[in-house]
Amino acid sequence: MSVKIITDSGCDLPQEIIKDYEIDLIPLLVYHGEEEYRDGETITPTELYANMRVKKVYKTAQVPLPLFVETFKKHAAEGRECIYVGFSSGLSGTFETSVLAKDEVLREYPDFVLDLIDTKCASLGFGLVVLKAAQLAKAGKSRAEIVEAVRFYAKNMEHIFTVDNLEYLFRGGRVSRTAAVVGELLNVKPILNVEDGKLVPLEKARGTKKLYARMIELIKERGVNLADQTIGISHGDDLAAAEEFKELLREETGCQKFIISMIGCAIGSHSGPGTLAIFFLRDKDPYKKETAL
Repeated sequence: MSVKIITDSGCDLPQEIIKDYEIDLIPLLVYHGEEEYRDGETITPTELYANMRVKKVYKTAQVPLPLFVETFKKHAAEGRECIYVGFSSGLSGTFETSVLAKDEVLREYPDFVLDLIDTKCASLGFGLVVLKAAQLAKAGKSRAEIVEAVRFYAKNMEHIFTVDNLEYLFRGGRVSRTAAVVGELLNVKPILNVEDGKLVPLEKARGTKKLYARMIELIKERGVNLADQTIGISHGDDLAAAEEFKELLREETGCQKFIISMIGCAIGSHSGPGTLAIFFLRDKDPYKKETAL
């Protein structure tokens, strides 16, 4: 019996990958007023972005403890070895809740084998780490081997992204009201990344052409062996922009393998429609043969 990979909806992996690799996906929660939704289950990203464009405001919450306990107990009862690959603790309390859930389940199933890994990654960058874990599990690798690989991928995953409207980052406390207003008036877009699991602004660019050119430069500066990687691109309901950027990356880096997905409801609630994010490794992939798509 292979190692079971468990994750949460902050990974933004396409549903076909979740199904193909039999990944157990736990949804984060999204709220509109008092109405509660499960990310990707009772509300879709397409619905969420359409509503955000007409000024509906959403809030999010971590995976609730009972849902973690229910999931872990299911696998504990089956006697499976599991690895929970989790959303960055710097952006959500979900990972901390997974620790509490594991402790609770171990009281009933003391022999349950479960590793918890805080990736410090988000969106499809997080998703690429989950995918690597699932590929290694499918290849029959041991739990220890998978854990080692996951830690490598999480440590070396780069996130370069931008948002279309700074208003959403303002609501989340990431930028000031002045920056949001000025950015909209002057068509100034931020370039951000993730450091130690938290969002960090890098610089700004004015206009889409300059923005994309600078993002490409940063990716080439930070990435290693980009032509041999599978690069992730996630977007806030703007597939055309994602496809355009993919072609630019193909031309500039020689990369031929991409995964494109829409940013899910939990992250999209904070980044907004029009977000564009790129994910890649900053070190040579020592597991490439075992995880080739």
